Amino acid sequence: MTYETIVWEVADGVATLTLNRPEIHNAMNERMRGELVACFGGLVANDDVRVVVVTGAGERAFSAGADIREFVAPQVPVRFRETRRRLDFRQLLDRCPQPIVAAIRGYAFGGGLELALACDIRIAGDDARLGLTEVDLAIIPGGGGTQRLPRLVGRGKALEMILTGARIDAREALRIGLVERVVPAAEVKAAGLELARTLAAKAPVALRYAKEAVVKGLELPLADGLRLENDLATLLRTTEDRIEGAKAFLEKRKPRFTGT
Repeated sequence: MTYETIVWEVADGVATLTLNRPEIHNAMNERMRGELVACFGGLVANDDVRVVVVTGAGERAFSAGADIREFVAPQVPVRFRETRRRLDFRQLLDRCPQPIVAAIRGYAFGGGLELALACDIRIAGDDARLGLTEVDLAIIPGGGGTQRLPRLVGRGKALEMILTGARIDAREALRIGLVERVVPAAEVKAAGLELARTLAAKAPVALRYAKEAVVKGLELPLADGLRLENDLATLLRTTEDRIEGAKAFLEKRKPRFTGT
C-alpha cells in the first residue's frame, strides 16, 4: 500500500513506521490517522513482521500532536465522535501481537505522546520534550492519554501533567517511568532498531504471548491474569520453537526459530 503521510519499511522481521510530515513537526491530520489505522490494522495477520519501530521524520519532532488547522471548523458532535472512533488507531496497537517500540526525538505532545503511550516500549532522545497539552486548547486528551498515562506514572503525576499541560524533558520522563531509556538524540532511531532486532531474534510466538499476557493481564484481576499467563505458557510448551530453543541451548548455538 502506498502512503502519503507515513513511510513503512520492513527488513529482517523489523518494520519501521515513520510519521512523515516533518515540515509541521509530524502533526497528525485525518489522512495520517486513516493511514495509521490501515497500517496497524494489517499487522494482526502479518507474519513477516516480528517487531515494529515507530519514529518521526526529521530531527525536531516525533509528533507535535494534532494538526491544529483541523480544529478551526465547528464540529457536529455525532459525526465527530464517529470519525474519531473510526480513526482510533491507538486501540489497534493494543491488539497488535507484535511488540512496538517508540523511538522519540524532539517534540511528543498531545496525540503524539498518546501514540507513544500506546506503544509497548519507549526510547527517548535527550532532546525529547513530552506532554499532554490539550488543556491549552480547551480540550482533554482523547486518544487514550487520560487512561494510559496514569497506568504508567500514577494518578497524581498524570493529573499534574494533564491539568497543567506541562512539557517535561527526557530525564524527567525517565525518572517518572514515562520512558524506559534515554539516549543521545542522534542515536534514537538506531537504539530503537537495535532493540527491535534483539526482539526479532526471539521466538515469534513467545513474543506475542508475552505481550498478550502483560497487556491483557493488566485489564484483569490478579487471579484471572495468572490464569491467562498459565494458559499461554502451557500453549507455548507445544510449539516446535520450544524444542528448538532447548536443543540450541544444550548444543551451545543460536536457535533457528520458525514461528511454529
